[in-house]
Amino acid sequence: MTSQKHWLMTGAAVIAALGIGFAGARFIDTPGESSGADHAEAGHEEEEGRTGFVSLDPAQAAAAGVTVVQVQRGGGGELKLPGRIAFAPGAEAAVDAPLAGAVTRVHVGVGDRVSTGAALITLRSPDGAASRAEADAASAEADAARAAEARDRTLFEKGWISRARLDVTAAQARRAEADLRAARARVGAYGAPGAGGLTIVRSPIAGIVTRVSAAPGQVLHEEALQVAAVSDPRRLEVVFNAPPAAAALLRAGDAITSTVGGREAFPGVIVAIAPANADGVVVVRARVSGEAPPAGSVVSARVRTREAPETIVVPQEAVQSIDGVPSVFVAEAEGFRAHPVVTGRTSESGIEITSGLNGSERIAGAGAFLLKAELAKGEAEHGH
Repeated sequence: MTSQKHWLMTGAAVIAALGIGFAGARFIDTPGESSGADHAEAGHEEEEGRTGFVSLDPAQAAAAGVTVVQVQRGGGGELKLPGRIAFAPGAEAAVDAPLAGAVTRVHVGVGDRVSTGAALITLRSPDGAASRAEADAASAEADAARAAEARDRTLFEKGWISRARLDVTAAQARRAEADLRAARARVGAYGAPGAGGLTIVRSPIAGIVTRVSAAPGQVLHEEALQVAAVSDPRRLEVVFNAPPAAAALLRAGDAITSTVGGREAFPGVIVAIAPANADGVVVVRARVSGEAPPAGSVVSARVRTREAPETIVVPQEAVQSIDGVPSVFVAEAEGFRAHPVVTGRTSESGIEITSGLNGSERIAGAGAFLLKAELAKGEAEHGH
């Protein structure tokens, strides 16, 4: 009995000791567990602070081909618009015969250079002959009326006729002169035909003959009187169509640069901007400077819009899409951090940034795509 009590007491002591040891061990381990949690939380905060960050010092960046540039201000846009070379107003003349008749001679051919008033064709016209006869008759009547007025004025001064008689004679002379002026105007409009009805059709402008549509022996009717076309190749312009939103950025006097195929670019200046037509298209005309391609050539016109001094502009390669959001990599002391931005107009000179930068930053320009790739690589490794 005594032995049994001894063993029972010994077992209780062991159990008590084990309990105290477990409790003590648990108490001792608690600070260690708290320290581990604090460390994990600090690591998480540090990781959050590194989001969108690529650790790369300047030497490493340069070696990798990443350039660092200063954000610029004063961005203007550059519009690219299709257009064509056309003759300026008044630089092309479609020449019609002034009256019907038979062509007797063609004086020019396509490609000939002519001066103002140069003969293009000669035709014989009955209407021309009639107009010349009317003018000659009107001239004779006017001469007779003036002579009658002079005679009656002499008689009136001698007191042989009344004032009323002189007034009638003077009125008849004025009417005859008016008829003569009208007859001469018709003759002039008909190309001053001769007594036989021969009429010379002349060029109204100086330039190059671009079309001849009459031939000797051809009879011209009132429905089809066109005989030639003359154009001045020195007076060319670029005509291009622009949407209203783009045209709102343009002003008369803005410079343009146009190219045709593999030719060298040629400059110009905008001279007129028409209101939008029924199709919503704005026609813009620009005067060409220097040598230009022939009329009818299709051109690609680049128009530099006016600059806005407060606009932030970055190189095109600086803007990278990260998770579908336009971003730029801003240089920091230990690397580059991706900053989301809102972009505006794009031109060959850069991309406008309307929000996300203050203009004082230095950013990654050429090679920014390498930072985007490195950022994606780091995030993939972190995900594993």
